Amino acid sequence: MNMMPADLRAVYALLLREIKIYFREKERIISILVSPLLFLFVMGRGLSGHSPIAGINYQQFIFPGILCMVILFTAITYGLYIIWDKRLDFLKEVLAAPISRGTLFFGKSLGGMVGAVMESLILLVIGAIFVLPLGPAKILTAFILSVPFSFIMANIGLSIVARMNSMEGFGLVMSFLTWPMFIFGGALFDLSKAGPWLRLAAYLDPFAYCVDLMRWVMFGWGAFPLTLDLTAVVFFCLVSAAWGVFSFGSLQQTR
Repeated sequence: MNMMPADLRAVYALLLREIKIYFREKERIISILVSPLLFLFVMGRGLSGHSPIAGINYQQFIFPGILCMVILFTAITYGLYIIWDKRLDFLKEVLAAPISRGTLFFGKSLGGMVGAVMESLILLVIGAIFVLPLGPAKILTAFILSVPFSFIMANIGLSIVARMNSMEGFGLVMSFLTWPMFIFGGALFDLSKAGPWLRLAAYLDPFAYCVDLMRWVMFGWGAFPLTLDLTAVVFFCLVSAAWGVFSFGSLQQTR
């Protein structure tokens, strides 16, 4: 899709609105981090899980997975805000504006990425201090990778919510989607030692490649080849964006 200056201004306006909403809801920033911190500091220390990497304990091994968990749950559940917009006049005004649905989608997708990237940065700093010492280069690389990861997850959530009108229905769909993605993604265990069915599920799970690529950055180790992780992330970025633009083509205002 070729974006004209008017489209870029519309994307910027939508992004700016979501940034302001994110920083206005400070309780949202704290609440999203509760579950990942419990996984990292309670389960990570309380369970004597296996780490396949020499010199790395289980808590350190799951840190990249928990970091990606923040991105997954923050970005993909951002779709709830679209349902709110559907019930308010804001979406009606946007749909009446002279911009394409693709422009609306990318503006919302970038807005959904903001929260996920910021939450991942907070957890990355906490983890680098208390769990896994990381140098500036690794912290920067991990932060940069959080951008495409957030893009994929926000696109998936927006694509699903575009055809839904009920917050309850969206919550159920997300529960059936996010937890299997998290579990099959190998955030808490070594996929290289997993059985064939679990490994097959991981191959179909975009979250698995995000976790594995983050482990390559932090440990120089992954269950999948590095080239496969990079190719899969690019592939899911393109496919999820195309799915989102298509889904937003039928987006309608509801009461």
